[in-house]
Amino acid sequence: MPTVMADAVDVYPLQGGCDCRAVRYRLESPPLFVHCCHCRWCQRESGASFALNAMIEADRVTLLAGEPELVDTPSASGKGQKIARCPQCRIALWSNYAGAGPSVRFVRVGTLDEPDHLPPDIHIFTASRQPWVVLPPDTPAVPAYYDRKLYWPADSLARREAMLAKAAPPSA
Repeated sequence: MPTVMADAVDVYPLQGGCDCRAVRYRLESPPLFVHCCHCRWCQRESGASFALNAMIEADRVTLLAGEPELVDTPSASGKGQKIARCPQCRIALWSNYAGAGPSVRFVRVGTLDEPDHLPPDIHIFTASRQPWVVLPPDTPAVPAYYDRKLYWPADSLARREAMLAKAAPPSA
């Protein structure tokens, strides 16, 4: 059974990429938060029972090789998402959702070379999870989305505020 590092800071940077290795990337720091999403959209898009995404600032993801193709994809919100895919093997590497825009990447944890280092911080949209998926009792789980102030660590909230301040247009 894979082991999760007790001090995740020790493992960074983490590298990942697609199956054919045409696109490679590196996470320069721990993510803001890791979602295990059980919504029907994620089930359909992943072809699995859930999607595991590490939310991280785009400027903390370094492209090492290749250039992913951004594919506009519908979403439950109606605002869509852009999925970064390898142009050769078509593996989804990360998404940018309309709400967060290009400044936040939802990196597919399974594309990391060592995905064991990023277990979910929370299970979301569990109201539509597959009934045979058993959720661990020690990880928060919510029926839909959640209030980040209740679940995110203080450091992640501060990083988010700094990112939003940097992305905001200057006031007149």
